[in-house]
Amino acid sequence: MRELELKYGCNPNQKPSRIFMEGGKELPLTVLCGRPGYINFMDALNGWQLVKELKQAAGLTAAASFKHVSPAGAALGLPLDETLKKIYWVEDMGELSPLACAYARARGADRMSSFGDFIALSDECDVATANLIKREVSDGVIAPGYEAEALAILKSKKNGNYSVIQIDPDYEPAAIERKQIFGITFEQGHNNLEINRELLRHIVTENRKLPDSAELDLILSLITLKYTQSNSVCYAKGGQAIGIGAGQQSRVHCTRLAGSKADNWYLRQSPQVLSLPFADGIKRADRDNAIDVYIGDDYMDVLSEGRWEKIFKVKPPVFTKEEKRAWLDTMTDVALGSDAFFPFGDNIDRAHKSGVRYVAQPGGSLRDDQVIEACNQYGMVMAFTGVRLFHH
Repeated sequence: MRELELKYGCNPNQKPSRIFMEGGKELPLTVLCGRPGYINFMDALNGWQLVKELKQAAGLTAAASFKHVSPAGAALGLPLDETLKKIYWVEDMGELSPLACAYARARGADRMSSFGDFIALSDECDVATANLIKREVSDGVIAPGYEAEALAILKSKKNGNYSVIQIDPDYEPAAIERKQIFGITFEQGHNNLEINRELLRHIVTENRKLPDSAELDLILSLITLKYTQSNSVCYAKGGQAIGIGAGQQSRVHCTRLAGSKADNWYLRQSPQVLSLPFADGIKRADRDNAIDVYIGDDYMDVLSEGRWEKIFKVKPPVFTKEEKRAWLDTMTDVALGSDAFFPFGDNIDRAHKSGVRYVAQPGGSLRDDQVIEACNQYGMVMAFTGVRLFHH
């Protein structure tokens, strides 16, 4: 197939719309089910690049959850402990394959943002992963292949309208890429920068101890940022992104946004949240929303409205600010990547509140010495990668 006509572009009024290859070449993908839209394809193709690079860098299966051309989550196929199974709502699914674990992590880190996502998988979609996808609210999936039974499961989703895309894993894009804005064509070289552990060798802090697990998390964060709308910052821990701040004009706002998501990820593992007495029959999305409110600062305001009787068997006790802070203080060894340099030490101050111990950023700010000093104050390890990862 050389081109694919789409229903419309970013918005219903933007017609006609299509995807095609210049020069009459064949598209490197096939739609197996559904009718993906313009934004679906943007998410799918960015997501595929991310998981392909993650697998190449880590040697492990990978998955990503994309929304509006930025990842809501990205992860490697590492086993889930009992706590993560519970907060990702997969404790009833038995043994999960590495690919299913990767998607459970990618989807579960920020379930609010992942609602209605487009999924990218680094490997052939297996039955365990398809069964996990089947029960989530999602627009579609892209993968290099699908087991026959897995494809049948996915085709049954959304009454047969779920978007399933198969990508040629050997496809490589042209060296030069182009796009138009307001009728003007922009041209640049494809960003084929390889992100690997060599980028982490220039450590500029007093603490120079960077364990293998932290290196892997930093690599994951940097590859994630390569496909996240800039400005962007990514917190990572245990082989997955736990907080992504995308598309902010201020670097510190990226750090705050991503940090708040990382905090929420960890607060969901607290005894207070794990013991919430949900009423029977509550939908997964409603549980996610309820938890988000419960760990927020306005819980008492919502509680007073009397809506909780529909969600909980009994009203749960207030999760106080002091209790939340005490729990967050136990979060450690978090990695933080930034797509451009930190201009001020306030980013490090905020990162410290979310347990960050390892940092990777390009360096090159006039105030690098202040940022290094802030890292030294907290005993952090920081590497200057020397590479910027803007994505627009």
